[in-house]
Amino acid sequence: MSGGTPVSPSRTRDRKREALAAGSPIQPIIKDVGEIYSRLLDHRPVIQGEIRYFVKEFEEKRGLRELRVLENLKNTIFETNEHVLPKCEQAMRDNLNEVFKKLQAANDMIHKLQEKEHEERKLQADKLMAREEKHIAHWEEFMKEQQNKQAEVDEEHRKAMERLKEQYSEMEKELAKYAPF
Repeated sequence: MSGGTPVSPSRTRDRKREALAAGSPIQPIIKDVGEIYSRLLDHRPVIQGEIRYFVKEFEEKRGLRELRVLENLKNTIFETNEHVLPKCEQAMRDNLNEVFKKLQAANDMIHKLQEKEHEERKLQADKLMAREEKHIAHWEEFMKEQQNKQAEVDEEHRKAMERLKEQYSEMEKELAKYAPF
């Protein structure tokens, strides 16, 4: 390990395995396991390659393009903050006051409509109660009339029955006069 090139940890592990397994029948198995490990689980070479590609792509090929894009973005944001945003705020304030006044007027109108509707419902309920009381009074009067008429009819019926009884008793007396016994 002395000198210029560093030894990777995976190579060190491979050498240790080879030294332990030297001269034994499991040496090919350990070698295969080492290869499988390095292919499936050791991603450092792939990641290092991707990092090199990214750095090369970003620094070399793109050059100052990102810097120009960022500068344009900075200018656009500055322009927006200094000119567009204050104009929008002022327009919003002006329109917001007008909208607030319109909303207040609409709210007042709705409140008045609700009051009218409440009064109208109360008036309708009062009319309904008066009508119901009137109907109840008419019904009671009608029932009294019916009872009076029933009493009159019953009285007439009783008188008619008495007249018929008297008539039949006179007829029996008349018949008794003509009867031989």
